[in-house]
Amino acid sequence: MDAIRTVTGLAECQELWRRVVPPESMTDLWGVRACFHHHYLRPPCFVVAERGDEVTGLLPLCWIEEAGCFGYFPGETWEGKTWLEQNRLVARDGRLLEAMLDRVPGPYHLRYLLPLRDIPLAEQVVDETGYLFRPPHYGCDIERYWGEFSPKAARKIKRAVAAIEDLGVAYRYDDLGDFDHMVRLNFERFGERSYFADARFRESFRDLMWLLHQRGWLRMTTALIAGEPAAVDMGCLYRGTYTLVAGGTHADYLGVAKVINLHHMQRGCRERMAEVDFLCGDFSWKPLFRLAPRPLYLISNVVADTGHAACVAAGEVVRVE
Repeated sequence: MDAIRTVTGLAECQELWRRVVPPESMTDLWGVRACFHHHYLRPPCFVVAERGDEVTGLLPLCWIEEAGCFGYFPGETWEGKTWLEQNRLVARDGRLLEAMLDRVPGPYHLRYLLPLRDIPLAEQVVDETGYLFRPPHYGCDIERYWGEFSPKAARKIKRAVAAIEDLGVAYRYDDLGDFDHMVRLNFERFGERSYFADARFRESFRDLMWLLHQRGWLRMTTALIAGEPAAVDMGCLYRGTYTLVAGGTHADYLGVAKVINLHHMQRGCRERMAEVDFLCGDFSWKPLFRLAPRPLYLISNVVADTGHAACVAAGEVVRVE
């Protein structure tokens, strides 16, 4: 039998995380999560299943007071939603996962989950879709990528890119001072809807920048027009995956986002990266650029605006009226 308990001490939560979560992607790293926890300080509540000395399941949760529910640790929120992607729920099988969810001491809403083991994808609830560019699929040749478009579609995108490049675009790399330009451009564009309007979110990203820089994973890219930042993107290159985590663009150059995103894709081919991850977000350019979709999943027993809640339990989707 598996013994199930909850852990609320941060030190033990950290030890469990590092013991159980495989460090396959950037968001699997405790150090990355800690950048956000340092500023949000959500009370952790890890549900752990054990059989003797073996950890057979782990739900890394925290209490999000303003939402009135548990979310995935560390509970970093923007517009009431957690942001970090590729969250993992570890369980030996669906039945154990159900038992662990039953032990969560309150409502839960767990987003951006990787597919759950032993549960068919068709029976899981899609939260949002992420978008990837995979250079190896095109032999790391950007021209082969363009070959998948119709001539008309390729010309349309290239014309939009050329209209900005004709202004004279230059690139600057890994200047840490461009973090503040990124924040400024994002805030000027979106105002109070900017990621960075919340100081907790902004300073979490600043800490993340320093962490990535110290480990040699930071990729800060700035597109300059007339010597001034027109777009700034902050990314992380970890284990062959280049993840674009934040950015800002100048409102006077409406096509500059396409320019810098194509630049990332070209760089992915040139450096023979495994993936360029543009994350979730309903931005029209992502389907336009024919990026590969990757659904991420949701488990929740919180009634949303639809009047329903959805959770995966014992290998099936349960919808609660």
